[in-house]
Amino acid sequence: QVQLVESGGGLVQAGGSLGLSCAASGSISSINFMGWYRQAPGKQRELVASISGSSTNYADSVKGRFTISRDNARYTVYLQMNSLKPEDTAVYYCNSRGVISRSYRPFDYWGQGTQVTVSS
Repeated sequence: QVQLVESGGGLVQAGGSLGLSCAASGSISSINFMGWYRQAPGKQRELVASISGSSTNYADSVKGRFTISRDNARYTVYLQMNSLKPEDTAVYYCNSRGVISRSYRPFDYWGQGTQVTVSS
């Protein structure tokens, strides 16, 4: 009922920048949370950044380097990643939570994941 399509990611040298985007579509009444998580090999998935209403939240490890933003009209969330480090290498996942139209049931969906690799 709700689909998330991620784009962006790729390979970049340390100190470089990348941008990710995630567009939600389907039977959406409203979205109250959009976030980016990442999972590196052998590690647990962790929250990188989230946006809910006008409030943003960042992991300490990315504060000052990453910026999350949102286009409410397009149900799209962006993550601008600057000053990338090798330890930022991971698969990045988009997460969206909201309400499905007509049924007004809550939803919680994940994107397919996109690889970000930062070389030293």
